[in-house]
Amino acid sequence: MGKRKRESANAKKEARKEVSFAKLRNVPSSPRKMRLVADMVRGVEVFKALGLLHFSNKAAAADVEKLLKSAISNWEQKNGQKAEAGQLCVKSITVDAAPMLKRLRPAPQGRAYRIRKRSNHVTLFVDTINTENA
Repeated sequence: MGKRKRESANAKKEARKEVSFAKLRNVPSSPRKMRLVADMVRGVEVFKALGLLHFSNKAAAADVEKLLKSAISNWEQKNGQKAEAGQLCVKSITVDAAPMLKRLRPAPQGRAYRIRKRSNHVTLFVDTINTENA
């Protein structure tokens, strides 16, 4: 690794220590379904987001709720204080495609249909709400 690349990697690593996040990898649901739930909580205060996820009918909401609780816990661990209502918000949440399982289903006349079992990776960042700028 060259010097410039190493310095850039170290700068990214130091910047990552400042933010609190949680990752959920290889979730066995399609990214499209997970993005519907992610759009629901993006930019929302965390305790309101927990309520939205808890009472949502979507199956993916349970996974995102668990991930959000983990991100809040990571923030509390990093800052050494308990999260209070109105203090934290979901800064960003991204859903990326994970590797697909490819299967074959028998079809008429000796053919086969391909089945793609999709999965996804979810990354959730939490941050404090700036009350000075509001």
